[in-house]
Amino acid sequence: MARKRYLFFDIDGTLAAGGYGETFIPTTTRMALDKLREAGHFLAISTGRSQAMAVDMMRDMGFENMVSDGGYGVTINGELLGITPLDREKVIALIRECEEKGFPWGLQVDNSVTRLVPDERFMDFTHDVYMSARVVPGLDPEDYPVIYKAYVACYAPDEEKLEKLEGLPWCRFHKEYFFVEPADKAFGIRKIMDHLGADYSDVIVFGDAQNDVSMFVDDWYKVAMGNACDEVKALADLITTDVITDGIWNACETLGLFEPVDE
Repeated sequence: MARKRYLFFDIDGTLAAGGYGETFIPTTTRMALDKLREAGHFLAISTGRSQAMAVDMMRDMGFENMVSDGGYGVTINGELLGITPLDREKVIALIRECEEKGFPWGLQVDNSVTRLVPDERFMDFTHDVYMSARVVPGLDPEDYPVIYKAYVACYAPDEEKLEKLEGLPWCRFHKEYFFVEPADKAFGIRKIMDHLGADYSDVIVFGDAQNDVSMFVDDWYKVAMGNACDEVKALADLITTDVITDGIWNACETLGLFEPVDE
């Protein structure tokens, strides 16, 4: 009998292939997830996406557990237990600097699929299809008690002009703008494990991209996809094949995870 494991999967480039707007789950990935559930393992998604943006995909793949919002959101048994917001004062200071220097910006102030923007400039600059935007004339970050994410439109390396960005987590997935969002997936994984009273050494994480580095820590076992970035591969205990060439299936088979667990 095998040891029960707590498996945390990134979405894009790990479970899913194809990129935004063309995302699909390889057949062997779905087959692997089914066999892992049958074996008795604990399965969870670990994503930078907001809970609201990831919950449909979570359900489609049969998951009930998720680390979302870059590690700051936790869902267990289908119930959102909470999302830790960003440092409000630091975000407000960054927005004020953006206003002074002419950088278009947006905010996410609730668990939704819509960002708030003060005018059309952000959308005109980015032509973004990642999420919808709602114009709130006179939008002021001071009016909101919590801020979960912020978005600033500019091309790299213009973000270096923003002094107030220091001390805030941020990453760039699109050339036209960057995200100010949590980047500590390990934080959320530890919260789930602590909630369950389970041992960190029983965790296995699967990832591919720069924002997965935060969960590739020494507390547990780490699997990098064959299509992973070099930094993720350098931290991995196992490098499997690409997401579209049975990467999840091959990793799970190699690790013996399809064997029934000893309860």
